Amino acid sequence: MKRFSSFLFSLCAASLVLSPLQAKAGLFGDGDKTQPQAAPSAPAPASPPAGAPRSFADLSEKLLPAVVNISSTSKVTQPLPEMPEMPEFPEGSPFNDFFKDFMDRQGGGMGGNGGETEALPTTSLGSGFVIDAEKGIVVTNNHVVKDADEVRVILQDDTTLDAKIVGKDDKTDLAVLQVDPKKHKLISVSFGNSDEMRVGDWIVAIGNPFGLGGTVTAGIISARKRDINAGPYDDFLQTDASINRGNSGGPMFNLNGEVIGINTAIFSPTGASVGIGFAVPSNLAKPVVDQIVEFGRTRRGWMGVKIQTVTDEIAESMGLKGTQGALVASVTPDGPAEKAGIKSGDVITSFNGQSLNAMRQLPRIVAETPIGQKVPVEILRDGKTLSLSIAVGELEKAEDEGLVETADAQDGKAPSKMTELDGTGLFLSDLTSVLRETFDVPDDVQGVVVTKVGAGSDAALKGMTPGDIILEVNQQPVASTADAQKQIEALMKDDKTAVLLLVDHQGRGDVRFVPLKLSQPKAKKK
Repeated sequence: MKRFSSFLFSLCAASLVLSPLQAKAGLFGDGDKTQPQAAPSAPAPASPPAGAPRSFADLSEKLLPAVVNISSTSKVTQPLPEMPEMPEFPEGSPFNDFFKDFMDRQGGGMGGNGGETEALPTTSLGSGFVIDAEKGIVVTNNHVVKDADEVRVILQDDTTLDAKIVGKDDKTDLAVLQVDPKKHKLISVSFGNSDEMRVGDWIVAIGNPFGLGGTVTAGIISARKRDINAGPYDDFLQTDASINRGNSGGPMFNLNGEVIGINTAIFSPTGASVGIGFAVPSNLAKPVVDQIVEFGRTRRGWMGVKIQTVTDEIAESMGLKGTQGALVASVTPDGPAEKAGIKSGDVITSFNGQSLNAMRQLPRIVAETPIGQKVPVEILRDGKTLSLSIAVGELEKAEDEGLVETADAQDGKAPSKMTELDGTGLFLSDLTSVLRETFDVPDDVQGVVVTKVGAGSDAALKGMTPGDIILEVNQQPVASTADAQKQIEALMKDDKTAVLLLVDHQGRGDVRFVPLKLSQPKAKKK
């Protein structure tokens, strides 16, 4: 759930004011008894449009007992304030005992500094739902119970049950809890097929907004497959049903009473619902929940590549007909992809028989592939389609072994000697021992270093910074600024308008392709 600024939530009672005209007409009170008014006939109830439910009452009555409120408590500590040093007095002075008692009362003791003291516990509220009544399995959001020391599940009849965290997944923001089913009879709901939901379909959301308890709201699916940059597997359902703080982890139901989403985030400038809410689709959530219940954690497929979107500029630079697929920026050494023969610069167009229309489809498809299974992969390389076979590895194991890393950016000072790379706005230098030390570039990294980026250039807009290492220009390795310039000149001679660079960000293994627009170089003075 996204964090928002604090806000006021108030309830106001509206006052009723009776106008003289209303009083004279007898609309309220006794009115003019000498001229009784005929009672207006009650209007006929309006019929809902075709396909719309007359009421959600029966559905809500059935589902409410399966939805729970969740209270999680975290104990936080804060450092003790620094106390002044104990003053020195002559031996036997009465001030020694006086100051010692004072320092002890302040919690500092003799010397008075350091240490931590336990502060008041913090409590957060959220929602969840029972997915298995016999085992006491409850599903909610990870951020509802993250770092919690104690978790309690509150049922519709206000029964409170202690819960343990079975497992969590921060990539999809899901968590699985378990309560003792022997202590109270539970009612469960089941997952439905979120892929069957269409934009415009009715949904019902139930949760615990602002700690008010079981609250039912209704709306429609506003959009599907939303990417809100919350994680690598973003595929959210968007709804206009009212979702507020405390709804996190609550279920989104279709009209059959099946869970087709877990309410997770809202977009709001105020912190309250503005009709834009997001839910993790059930078809993404169910495999995660099943894995956590079985293993206590997720077990996702992994192929060992870093990928990026094929933009129009990249497609033009590589001579591709469209922007479909995922561009391989780098390959993990000795990973599944390298063993399968996949290389940097390949474009993955199909994985396990599923075509890729967009780059972000690949992580989820790979993650849902059984570990150890050999699957077919289609790639584009040098304009040709190749078919390979890859044995899928385990993402969590790779993370534990440090094979999945995120490079940290690092600033550096640009040396004075540098060469402008025509038409790019980049200034480069050959890698020397001094430059390696200046930018902290590992000895095994080969290429040319960016020492300056022109203000307002396309390179600056694409996020390139001093310290970046250019490994390839136009898909050709470069070991010097002369190599890089030679490739640029060849592109300009062919009237190309863009160049594709393979860049190692700050020389830390964060490799990606960067397409840059080419501008004709300024005429040089003779």
